[in-house]
Amino acid sequence: MSYTKENTAVRKFDVVIVGAGGSGMRASLQLARAGLNVAVLSKVFPTRSHTVAAQGGIGASLGNMSEDNWHYHFYDTVKGGDWLGDQDVIEFMCREAPHVVYDLEHMGMPFDRNADGTIYQRPFGGHTANYGEKPVQRACAAADRTGHAMLHTLYQQNVASNTTFFVEWMALDLIRDAEGDVVGVTALEMETGDVYALHAKAVMLATGGAGRIFAASTNAYINTGDGLGMAARAGIPLQDMEFWQFHPTGVAGAGVLLTEGCRGEGAILLNSEGERFMERYAPTLKDLAPRDFVSRSMDQEIKEGRGCGPNKDYVVLKLDHLGAETIHKRLPSVYEIGINFANVDITKEPIPVVPTIHYQMGGVPTNINGQVCVPTGGDNFNTPVNGLYAVGECSCVSVHGANRLGTNSLLDLLVFGKAAGNHMVQSDLPSRSHKPLPADTADKTLARLAKLDASTDGEYSQTIAADMRKAMQQHAGVFRTQALMDEGVEKIAAIRERVAHMHLRDKSQVFNTDRVEALEVQNLIEVAQATIVSAAARKECRGAHMVNDYEYPADHPTMGLGRNDAEWMKHTLWHSATNSLSYKPVTTKPLTVATVPPQVRTF
Repeated sequence: MSYTKENTAVRKFDVVIVGAGGSGMRASLQLARAGLNVAVLSKVFPTRSHTVAAQGGIGASLGNMSEDNWHYHFYDTVKGGDWLGDQDVIEFMCREAPHVVYDLEHMGMPFDRNADGTIYQRPFGGHTANYGEKPVQRACAAADRTGHAMLHTLYQQNVASNTTFFVEWMALDLIRDAEGDVVGVTALEMETGDVYALHAKAVMLATGGAGRIFAASTNAYINTGDGLGMAARAGIPLQDMEFWQFHPTGVAGAGVLLTEGCRGEGAILLNSEGERFMERYAPTLKDLAPRDFVSRSMDQEIKEGRGCGPNKDYVVLKLDHLGAETIHKRLPSVYEIGINFANVDITKEPIPVVPTIHYQMGGVPTNINGQVCVPTGGDNFNTPVNGLYAVGECSCVSVHGANRLGTNSLLDLLVFGKAAGNHMVQSDLPSRSHKPLPADTADKTLARLAKLDASTDGEYSQTIAADMRKAMQQHAGVFRTQALMDEGVEKIAAIRERVAHMHLRDKSQVFNTDRVEALEVQNLIEVAQATIVSAAARKECRGAHMVNDYEYPADHPTMGLGRNDAEWMKHTLWHSATNSLSYKPVTTKPLTVATVPPQVRTF
């Protein structure tokens, strides 16, 4: 069978959500409960979405363990993001945090409890009381399986609310009409190989991150930036893609995540001399400094020859002093990971760790309601695209700035998933009729598929993907130099040329993983190019973007620790069609409180 308009079936829904992780299912729940006909597409069974891998907790100032309030959380998030986050949406998120946690509690989520029945909270990196004075217990946890518990809770609620799930379906392209409004998506049913046009009043991207552009990643194999690729091909810019978080504690050699909750419970990082080195770098917060800070400190120890092991290329995380009982109660998954991936019993010996790619701070630009926003000239940077929303890790509402604080990811999913769902319900969406599908509805998708099917020679998609991952790891890692990034721009541009000439060896229809992987590589290359081009242009150090050329001491008059607010306190926008950049200002004014002015970050 060849892919043609004639065999592209059309199905109609009120809303199509692409992705069934935490944000997609939190949004679909709001919509299904309001009686809308919702279709949720997922490449894997919903409870296998990557939210399941989140371990540590959900950040919310409940104050169950010690005094806390949303303004402390707001300050920590602004400071943690190195003043690139938008302060209006950060305020909104931190104020909403307790409400979305109690929503989950009422849905039956099995949080760990204190003796008085309140939700147990643990300390986490960068979260403080009284504006940086001391660590605070703010992470609402379900052992070290918080994402797992959350995903199952949301899935059960969606099943009860009659949400329609399309499992093992892959969305391919956005459908935009002549006015630029989004009126649906094209999608591939993997089981049959059939292509559909899903006609909708609104489409929501909730496709998660794209950590698979790097060679060493804590991300699942499904995290291929599909939503970002779809947006980029549809002419929507990608925001702040130079900022990628390296999680300090990936298992050395395996890339599997050990939650920050380990250090929240009291685990410590040691170098080859047995020294707790974080005390030198962050005297107040020590091992609980923000992730970008800890990752850089670890890398510095390794660079200066104090790494552990035969090649001195990792440090170790010590947990045995916590006691076996605490470990099995609070960190059961970490214990299992130690045994399975490092052959280490963490109740008896330390485990080797190294910074590993974890999270993208950038994504599809959105506003407080989850609407995708684009610049339309002059001072109009945030004009909503009718009919298109994005939530979760694939979006950039910019609550995370240049470095996300741990626990704010699950919070982001819940707050903006719910807000976007509410915005759709409260707009005229339920009563509105569908806009007609354009005549060229599936043309671009069918052309991409036909080109792959017609290929007779060229490279295998995974050969190209492996070269891309290697190049990104080398040229956009924890420590960057201007020369490395400039070289990376050239390398990724050359790899993009190769993507255009991929060869599909398997032309069959049913469960053709070869075809799915080739389509994923077309998304990954958009993300990789956005990342490397945006990074090479940003000539400063900020958050996770650390460039050796621009490192300065903390007391530098204009660039303390390398950050240049005068020139670079702005958001990057990468445009795929022209491979070019534009910029928009950071929102420094919160909704109701005073601005937190920029300062040099010390911990």
